Amino acid sequence: MTKPLVTILDDEPEIRHMLADALQEAGFKTASFARATEFEASLKSSSPDVCLVDLGLPDKDGLALVHRLALESGASIIIISGRAQVQDRVTGLELGADDYIIKPFDPAEVVARVRARLRSGKTGTKSANRARFEGWTALFDSYVLVDSEGNQTPFSHAEGEVLRLFLDSPKRLISRAQMQETLGGTAGESFDRAMDVRISRLRTKLREDPKNPRLIKTIYGAGYIFLGDVIWD
Repeated sequence: MTKPLVTILDDEPEIRHMLADALQEAGFKTASFARATEFEASLKSSSPDVCLVDLGLPDKDGLALVHRLALESGASIIIISGRAQVQDRVTGLELGADDYIIKPFDPAEVVARVRARLRSGKTGTKSANRARFEGWTALFDSYVLVDSEGNQTPFSHAEGEVLRLFLDSPKRLISRAQMQETLGGTAGESFDRAMDVRISRLRTKLREDPKNPRLIKTIYGAGYIFLGDVIWD
């Protein structure tokens, strides 16, 4: 069995070595980078399963890099940062990160979070990468939505996780607790706001009326229901 690849992007060598040692001992392959340009060059020849990204990079803005990864990569993204304010965490999650770990941290926690991201990537109908519903086709291998006329709209890895959760369980109530359990992350205000943002963006991409969405309905105090008929190919 191929070991999952975890990339570590952090300009502090002690942190890179500490994380690489812990992850390799836990059975993962790792690749470490001190600069964003080196990391981005590596993506041309490798496809990591999880990316650990520090925000304080010497050559590029970490949040901009996270946003680009979320749109263009199929990897799960975990921010590792000394920025501990709630707004920093919320911004990182809104831009597409799947999780946020504050420095200093225990390497065992990072390993556990990486495992949680990989487990969430295996839930649901993961053998199928194409779902059709209400005139739309979701292509999870290329992260695009295709409308009935063939127009394509990209979605991020984080948005795709939420969309797949809905498409795996159409016409069933999905609570916030179920979302947190399935998608991972830490329950609380930042997780709830990140889910709100991802669902809002999905509604926009599906051209939903924000005042009266047709497909993704909010059941106040309970959760969400996806009302479309879904066919997986």
